[in-house]
Amino acid sequence: MKRFSEKYIITKDMEWEELGGGVSRKFLGYDNQIMMVQVKFEKGALGSPHQHFHTQATYCVSGKFEFEIDGEKKIVEAGDGVYIEPNLMHSAVCLEEGMLIDTFSPVREDFLSGGGVSYFGDKTN
Repeated sequence: MKRFSEKYIITKDMEWEELGGGVSRKFLGYDNQIMMVQVKFEKGALGSPHQHFHTQATYCVSGKFEFEIDGEKKIVEAGDGVYIEPNLMHSAVCLEEGMLIDTFSPVREDFLSGGGVSYFGDKTN
């Protein structure tokens, strides 16, 4: 398995990877220590409650999302950011169609293995 991405990732030349439930993604860069992922959400798409040992920082490019992190809910819109410490339970609901940039450290091996992501696949509508 390749352990790092190309130097330049030209997203217009890439296909979206459908994850189910109105969520799709493109890998924007990774190595063993870090990973950046563009994630597109349809209105009503859910990131069901989950946790992982990775540190996560998310930038909201567009849309509106309700995040819940460790029991605290906040509305996040374009230009806002989210920081999620390792092992904290978190989830998101897409209130208005949008795009997130997720960054993880270390790399999400489960994403690279090609398996499904268990916390995507549902929609509220």
